[in-house]
Amino acid sequence: MLRHLLAPVNLGAAQALGLPRRLPGLAGVALTFDDGPHPEGTPAVLEVLARAGARATFFVVGEQVQRRPELLREIAAGGHAIALHGYRHRLQARLPARAVREDVRRGVEVIGAALGSAPGLHRPPFGIYSPAGLDAVHDAGLRPLLWSRWGKDWRRLTTPRRIADRVLVGVLPGDVILLHDADFYSARDSHRRTAAALKIILRELTARELATVLVV
Repeated sequence: MLRHLLAPVNLGAAQALGLPRRLPGLAGVALTFDDGPHPEGTPAVLEVLARAGARATFFVVGEQVQRRPELLREIAAGGHAIALHGYRHRLQARLPARAVREDVRRGVEVIGAALGSAPGLHRPPFGIYSPAGLDAVHDAGLRPLLWSRWGKDWRRLTTPRRIADRVLVGVLPGDVILLHDADFYSARDSHRRTAAALKIILRELTARELATVLVV
């Protein structure tokens, strides 16, 4: 279980479990967003991405998709990829195996009902897989993906500049960047700082000639 808990922040633990944090074959970097769709945060992020001509992968939460399926379709219509973050935003390590399996099943079902197609990727809440959770994801035909760069944008006492700096320091092709387009499970209005930080991040990636590459 310790390896599962370390995987989001420890390359060795992630490798031992077969959980990718980077995608070395990418020609650029992968922008990913967790926790949506959100009625304010998601449209704000989509607008910034559209202006920059950038694409991203959105790891959505099933219970939020049920509340606003039209927003999920808007994400997909913008040329972005949809992935599963879970039906509910709960730590897998605290759930029995049956509950984790049901969470994955319901999440896939809700996305399929909204889009007519199933997601291909999965990332668990907090980036932590339980052994049962990882089995459930594989059995559902999903591929796990963690991250290698994160802005820690969920924090209450942060700024767009700090978020951007965390993401950009040492960023390389193949890096997977984690941000959040919602504040359902984090500091109130954190999505506003994320949208502001995203402008800085995309501007700097362009200056470094690093493209944003879609991951599906």
